[in-house]
Amino acid sequence: MNRRFASAAWFLLGYTVLVILWGGFVRATGSGAGCGSHWPLCNGELIPHSPRVETIIEFVHRLTSGLLGLLVLGVVVAAFRIYPRGHTVRKSAIWTLFFIVTESLLGAGLVTFEWVAANDSVERVYVMAFHLVNTFLLLAAVTLTAWLASGERKLPLRGPGVVRLTLALAGVLLVGSSGAVTALGDTLLLTQGLSPDESPVLARLLATRLYHPSAAIVVALFVAWVAWRKNPYGRPLVMMLTAQLALGAVNVYLKAPVWMQLAHLAVSDAIWVLLVLLAATALTRQPVAGSR
Repeated sequence: MNRRFASAAWFLLGYTVLVILWGGFVRATGSGAGCGSHWPLCNGELIPHSPRVETIIEFVHRLTSGLLGLLVLGVVVAAFRIYPRGHTVRKSAIWTLFFIVTESLLGAGLVTFEWVAANDSVERVYVMAFHLVNTFLLLAAVTLTAWLASGERKLPLRGPGVVRLTLALAGVLLVGSSGAVTALGDTLLLTQGLSPDESPVLARLLATRLYHPSAAIVVALFVAWVAWRKNPYGRPLVMMLTAQLALGAVNVYLKAPVWMQLAHLAVSDAIWVLLVLLAATALTRQPVAGSR
């Protein structure tokens, strides 16, 4: 085990979460159009002059996202220098690079097609859902890179419990993507001031918003059942699931203030990371076929 590389990978995970949260802040405050439809420039400038608050928020997100890309590239280069050909750390690092590229392309697409701020197009709804899925897959890749680098482990993708774990991961992805769509509806209604009467897309988002909490409860119960076993990540995961259901209820009651949306997103990230760690740990603890 290379302790320096493992520490760098865990740091990368923490920084990735912070960048994700700032991205949520950009969306919740309606600041996605702060740099206009220009990318990677901001309002046609490398460094914006006399920026508005929205411009500062969006520009900071671009700077921190750019730094994240450089950090990911550094981790990939280090992984190829430290670990031999075919090593799982190399593979997970490559997946991290892949998902940071797709994450950047999705962000660029939102800006250049102007699917930000008060835009209420159907395309934006689908892209926001897919953006969340890609973000979670990026988090999973970074998490596995750090976890694999912290010990000599192999990650089998078959064996007892794989189906349950796969369903749990897929369920959380589904709930997360529906949450991104629900949050978009809150942004359009509460931050941008759109009315369902003037926006058919917003009207549909509001009409289907009960699906998200309903699905969240069902998936949380299933994940808790899967997690409540002999696994070091089981109890923390169940605690986070319980806290998330409570936060979701409070978020609805308070009409989704920005700080509550960010808290909700932060716990979502924590749940996903814990579930990935739980799945990885459970798979590596399985007995090898033919062993006694």
